[in-house]
Amino acid sequence: MIYDIAVVGAGVVGGMIARELSAYKLNLCILDKAHDVATGASSANSAIVHAGFDAKEGSLKALLNVRGSELMAKTCLELGVKYKNNGSLVIGFTDEDRETVEQLYRRGVANGVKGLRVLDAEELHALEPNVSKNATCALHAPTGSIVCPYELTIASVGNAMDNGAELLLDFAVAEIEDGKDAFTVKAADGRTVKARYIINAAGLYADAIAAMVGDTSFTVHARRGEYVLLDKESGNLVKNTIFRTPSKMGKGILVSPTVDGNLITGPTSVDIGEKTNKATTPEGLAHVMRETRENVDGVMYNQTITSFCGLRAVGSTGDFIINMPRERFVNVAGIESPGLSSAPAIAEYVIGLLKESGMTLEKDPSFDPIRAPMHAFREGSLEEKNEIIKKDPAYGRIICRCETVTEGEILAAIRQNPKPRDLDGVKRRTRAQMGRCQGGFCSPYIVELLAQEMQVPYESVTKFGGDSYINVGKTKGVD
Repeated sequence: MIYDIAVVGAGVVGGMIARELSAYKLNLCILDKAHDVATGASSANSAIVHAGFDAKEGSLKALLNVRGSELMAKTCLELGVKYKNNGSLVIGFTDEDRETVEQLYRRGVANGVKGLRVLDAEELHALEPNVSKNATCALHAPTGSIVCPYELTIASVGNAMDNGAELLLDFAVAEIEDGKDAFTVKAADGRTVKARYIINAAGLYADAIAAMVGDTSFTVHARRGEYVLLDKESGNLVKNTIFRTPSKMGKGILVSPTVDGNLITGPTSVDIGEKTNKATTPEGLAHVMRETRENVDGVMYNQTITSFCGLRAVGSTGDFIINMPRERFVNVAGIESPGLSSAPAIAEYVIGLLKESGMTLEKDPSFDPIRAPMHAFREGSLEEKNEIIKKDPAYGRIICRCETVTEGEILAAIRQNPKPRDLDGVKRRTRAQMGRCQGGFCSPYIVELLAQEMQVPYESVTKFGGDSYINVGKTKGVD
C-alpha cells in the first residue's frame, strides 16, 4: 500500500496536522519512534496557550501563535480536552522591567493580540494578591489560557485515527529513499512504509529526518526545562499564569494553575548537546524554587507531588521552520514555545503549503471532528455517575485513590484510539498514578488490566515501553 501522506512524529504538532489531514480523502499514516504518542516535548511542558505578545513581529511564531490561540478553545471543545481561559501576567520589578513590559505590550498589539493592558502595582495586586509585593507593574493578557498538552495530543491523534488514519509506533525512521512516485521510509527494525508525501514533525530529531532527503539547512538542539508540580491544595494560589519579564533564553520561571487543579512552577532553560537526558538536577530545581518565591508569595514546596524535565526542540533559525525544501516533503521543525499554542494554526498552515504545491485535497464528507472526552465520568453529576455505574459496574470500582479514577475509566482508555500499552500511557489518559502516591497503590491493578486487555503476560507490561519492565516474575502462585 502507498499512503498519500506519512506524518513523522506523534507529538501535539504531528497530531494536529494528522487530524487536519484526516478531514480530506487521503490514505494517511502517523509514524513515531516511541511506544506511545505524546512522549516527547508534548509530555512535559508548561501547558500554556500563550496570547502571542512575546514573538517578534512578522515572524511565523507571531502569526501562528495568535491564530493558534484563537483556534484553541474550539479545538479543545471538539476534542473533549480540558481548556481554561485564565489569563496571563508578565510581572516586573524595576524600571528596566517596566520598559520590557511596555515593549511586550507594543509587540502584542502589533501581533494582533486582543485586550492587552499594562497594570500598575495597585491593579496588579488587586488582580493577584499573592504576587510579590515588590512587583511594580505587569502586562495583562486576558486571552492567555491553559490546556493539558498530552491530552490534546492523544485526542488529536485519536480523532485522526477515528477518521481513518493509521498509527505505527516503535517506528524509528532510519532511512528515507525517494522513488519516482513515492518515498520509502525505512524503520530501524526493518519495517517500511511508502508514501507520496512526508510531513516531518519529528521534534528534536526533525533535522536528522530532513537530512535523510538532503536538507541540511537547519539544525535542532535540546533546551532542558525543569518543573515542580504541586498538590491541588496549592492550585488556587494564583488565577492567572504568572511570568517574569523574559530573557533571550525564554519566558523564565512561571507559576500557573493547571486545568486539573494543581500548581506548576518552572521551567529552567538550559541548552544541552544531547537529546535524551530528561533527568532533573538539584541545581535546576533549586533555581525554580528560588525564583518562584521571588515572584509569588506563599508557594508551599512541601506540597510537591513530583518534579520532571522536558526537552524543547530549538531550531537554528530563531523561528519556526515550516517549508517544503524539496518536492513532496514538508518540514515542520524548530517548534519550540509557543509551539503548543500554535499547533492548530500550524496544521492549517501545512494544509496551505500542500495546496500551494499543487496537491489536490478533497474534503471527506464523513469526517467527524468530535471526540468523546476522556474525563466525562469524572466530571459528571452524582446522578449521571450512578446511571453509568448501573450499566457498567466497573465504573463503581476506584483503582486510583488519589485521583479517584475508576476501573471503568481505565478500561475505556485502554480501548480507545490511540490505545495505551504501558503504565505511563494509562497515566496520560486517565490521571491514574498522578496523585500524591504517584502510583504506589494503583500501579499493580493497572498492570493487571493492561495485561488482560492486551492478552499478554502480567510481567511483560512496561512503564514506558522498551526494557522498562515493572515485574520480573512471580514470587508465588499455584502450580
